[in-house]
Amino acid sequence: MAKNILNPGSALGEAIGVYMEVALNRYLTEILEDLTCHLISKGGTNQKTGKEKKLLLYDKHGTGYNIDAVITDEDMKPLILVEYKYIRYKKHNRDKGSWVCTAHSAVRRRYTSIRSSIAILAGNWSKTSLTMMVSHDINIFLIPFDRITELLAKHGIVFDWDEKDRNTAVSSWGAYEALSEDERLRIAEEMILIIKDDLKRAILQTLDDTVMREVKKIVIEIHTNLGEVLTFEFSDAEEAVKFLSDFGLDDILNPDDAIAIFDGAPSGEDGEILTFEDE
Repeated sequence: MAKNILNPGSALGEAIGVYMEVALNRYLTEILEDLTCHLISKGGTNQKTGKEKKLLLYDKHGTGYNIDAVITDEDMKPLILVEYKYIRYKKHNRDKGSWVCTAHSAVRRRYTSIRSSIAILAGNWSKTSLTMMVSHDINIFLIPFDRITELLAKHGIVFDWDEKDRNTAVSSWGAYEALSEDERLRIAEEMILIIKDDLKRAILQTLDDTVMREVKKIVIEIHTNLGEVLTFEFSDAEEAVKFLSDFGLDDILNPDDAIAIFDGAPSGEDGEILTFEDE
């Protein structure tokens, strides 16, 4: 049966991702048992087909994004966005990482009740992609590729084959396909052991309503009729108000202060400059 699969490597990766999602949904449900919150991972049932609909959250422009799971309050207002992503090859980092950044940022601008974005990532994720997601205020929980390889090896399944090695991919998919449902789920549950404690701690801290709210940052974004976009950040309201009271478009649009394309890249917090070009 395995030889009839057009892409056995992708089939195996997809199956691992599916069971990881099942294991994580079960664990998140356990965390929320004693709270007045819910884990929602489906958008209800299609009355015509009887199939479960995707969970779609919309941005301000009506574009729907399929979010893997959402933790809501008892009134179904979203509090935490949860994304599950597995990739085998780093060449997919940019597409999948960028999608998470775009989707979560857009959705959070509409649903003001959202407190946190979480991405649980398994497989080969590059430092560049992780840094990009963190810069979009996404909390990362990482399950390394080596961890998955070790767990599958215990079942006689080779997982670290070369990208062009179809024969190993076929045999590995066949071996995985021969596992029982319980065995596949146990592998997924062992996969997520590495992140469970940190994940639980982060979720409970985010949902803690005893924490007093305070302003962390104020961002003012200015769009001109010619298309320029300027962003200013302030640590408190007093600074932001002072900026607006002294506001002058000619001053902040001084062409001498504009950045040219070869002026170089800003460095990160550790002084390192990251790029996607090598992925």
